[in-house]
Amino acid sequence: MKGKPSHAFSTKCYKSDIKPIWCPGCGDFGVLASITRALAILQVPPEEVAVVSGIGCSSRIPAYLNAYGFHGVHGRALPLATGLKLARPELTVLVAGGDGDGFAIGGNHFLHACRRNADITYIVMDNQVYGMTKGQASPTTEPDWDLSQLTPGGPGMNPFLPLLLALGSGANFLARASSSDPGGAADILVEAIRHPGFSFVQILSPCLTFQPEQRKWKKMVRPAPVKATTDPVRAAKRLMTDDNFFVGVLYQGERDPYEESSEEVTCKLDSLESEFQLPGLL
Repeated sequence: MKGKPSHAFSTKCYKSDIKPIWCPGCGDFGVLASITRALAILQVPPEEVAVVSGIGCSSRIPAYLNAYGFHGVHGRALPLATGLKLARPELTVLVAGGDGDGFAIGGNHFLHACRRNADITYIVMDNQVYGMTKGQASPTTEPDWDLSQLTPGGPGMNPFLPLLLALGSGANFLARASSSDPGGAADILVEAIRHPGFSFVQILSPCLTFQPEQRKWKKMVRPAPVKATTDPVRAAKRLMTDDNFFVGVLYQGERDPYEESSEEVTCKLDSLESEFQLPGLL
């Protein structure tokens, strides 16, 4: 952020004129409200914000924001955002996605983005289902979920634990929020954006179309009983005993963020060619 703007930016300043087309009751409405509130709290000029997404219901978010946006390829939002941040470090770069986009086809990029630790904020709207493509089980779906004709009997596999995976891969900030509390989620996003390095925020965002039982999430979420820690070992112990419904900041790492080298690198073509020349050949 380049200092305080000459005038205050309200949440309305960060909303585009495009009306969201999510299903009634979708938690992503609350996440969108949280993002605009967080940006208004931070007072980042809209032209200094870039939002990158992949594919899925949640990945529509760039269109609904008055900021630079990039709707990328399925699962590839994080490398796009990393490249953008390294090329334009003055921008506030947010990444929006879902549990399918981020942890299935994008799973490998997720692990390495955590490890690389560029200064970006990854917001994952986790509804434990592929909502856009008619309700298949996702990487975070419970093994016995048997309410979809596309996954009879349930997936039968243990779900991913995104926060624990992110911690083990080197993410520098971990938090969980609920879309049913846009104000609380906004406060968490403010901390995530301010924290240097790779920040990962898992937002429980119900899909009432394919997971109507998720209505009960609103009553199940509750504040984490302990404050955030800077110790990854202590954070891992907490996450291993977490029931996935504690919300709040869970880990604040102290790693320096990855940045592009400021040293100018020059190399002549002749020197490159000589390295690939085989002995005895002209």
